[in-house]
Amino acid sequence: MLDLRKFVEDFFMYTQANKVEIYNEFSLQHEMGIFLRERLQGYRVQFERNVSYFATDNKTIKKEIDITIFNEDKSEKYAIELKCPLNGQYPEQMYSFVKDIKFLEELKDRGFNKTATVTLVSDRPFYEGRNNEGIYKYFREEYAVYGQIFKPTGTMKGKDFIILKGRYEFSWKSVFNNSRYYVIEV
Repeated sequence: MLDLRKFVEDFFMYTQANKVEIYNEFSLQHEMGIFLRERLQGYRVQFERNVSYFATDNKTIKKEIDITIFNEDKSEKYAIELKCPLNGQYPEQMYSFVKDIKFLEELKDRGFNKTATVTLVSDRPFYEGRNNEGIYKYFREEYAVYGQIFKPTGTMKGKDFIILKGRYEFSWKSVFNNSRYYVIEV
């Protein structure tokens, strides 16, 4: 089975050593996909695949997978979800990080061997700040995402929520100048 975490860590080492610019989510997706495609013989690496390509039960929290890796007969399938937020909105973006984890749990339930989410941020408030309550505690203090997590803003604040089956611990790792990333395998 593929070690997604190792591939992601190798990718970030490669981008730093080779001065590959990652400037938004689109560049992250494509640079990582190219990196994986060059290293994975016998696998397809594809972008934005609909869940229905892999599972008849495609009623999931999201419809498309950022990066899929699979062999010819789809007996091995992997999914990677990516986030690279650029415009603040810290609590809402954190909620979308949680949504990706829920999506990966759903993909695992539909036969994916391994899944991972990769989040790359350049703004300090994602990983550090004075307010460590609500959704902030998961990303700034506990470094673990679990249980019932409520939508932090908007009309559905405190009403809409996501329930995670597992507990997913992570650590923020420094990369590039002021950026940090984490990998969570589901």
